[in-house]
Amino acid sequence: MNLLDASRHGLLLVHAHPDDESITTGGTIAHYRKRGVPVTVVTCTLGEEGEVIGDDYAHLVAGQADQLGGYRILELTRALAELDAGVPRFLGGAGRWRDSGMAGTPSARNPRAFVNSGPAAVDALVRVILELRPRVVIGYDPRGGYGHPDHIRAHEITMAAVHAASDRGWTVPKLYWTVTDGAALSMHTEALKRRTVDQLPGALPRGWRLPHTGELACVSAESVTTAIDVSDALSAKRAALRAHATQVTVAPSGREFALSNDVAQPVLPEEHYILVRGERGPLGPDGREHDLFGGLE
Repeated sequence: MNLLDASRHGLLLVHAHPDDESITTGGTIAHYRKRGVPVTVVTCTLGEEGEVIGDDYAHLVAGQADQLGGYRILELTRALAELDAGVPRFLGGAGRWRDSGMAGTPSARNPRAFVNSGPAAVDALVRVILELRPRVVIGYDPRGGYGHPDHIRAHEITMAAVHAASDRGWTVPKLYWTVTDGAALSMHTEALKRRTVDQLPGALPRGWRLPHTGELACVSAESVTTAIDVSDALSAKRAALRAHATQVTVAPSGREFALSNDVAQPVLPEEHYILVRGERGPLGPDGREHDLFGGLE
């Protein structure tokens, strides 16, 4: 297969907040950009309700200056530059929909909150799909990965928009959900535990802790259809994670990162997906695809 010919319309990723693109799919983005594949990241909110790591920008949060969203545009711009993925593109334009925060919080009742976006958000994404005609679209699973309301809403609009676009002139050949393979996550987490217990190089930074069993979002290995080897793109992914400095800290070893909760998460050498629309491409010995564009003419 000629990858450049097969992917001439490229890859479209739909993410809820700035930093999601780097955390779950940063390696994939950089991996395909290295191969000349056009990649577009659509972000649904500015991440206004996020917490902030450190003191320098702590007063930007929603309960104080409420300027965090604007600053996170800068962080996203830097992260996408590290991934060679162009400039930020926000669903409906920057600031059209606001970060909803967690379920049950006052922010979720804001009329501008993304969870209240209604059909307009679907229409906005349909327009993007019809403009770009992507060969592959990546969104979230029905749980939104870890259950954030904006991630669940991003899943809903992605599924609806891909379906609606088919009636308006473009049928997306392959649609994936970004997930984390629970077996791979466990293997790398156990390796981290051993380094920490034995106080080996690469142990946790001061103040971080190991994740509790079941604390990190993942799916069963059996449900994963596709694994992309991103070992060639890990340096770019780490740089993109570091660009989101108000939200993410990368360990000095580069093997782990943490959000504001200081729970260590491994930087995996593979990124995982579930194919939910389209035909599987060639399978490896593990029974999985290893190319998102596999099988496309």
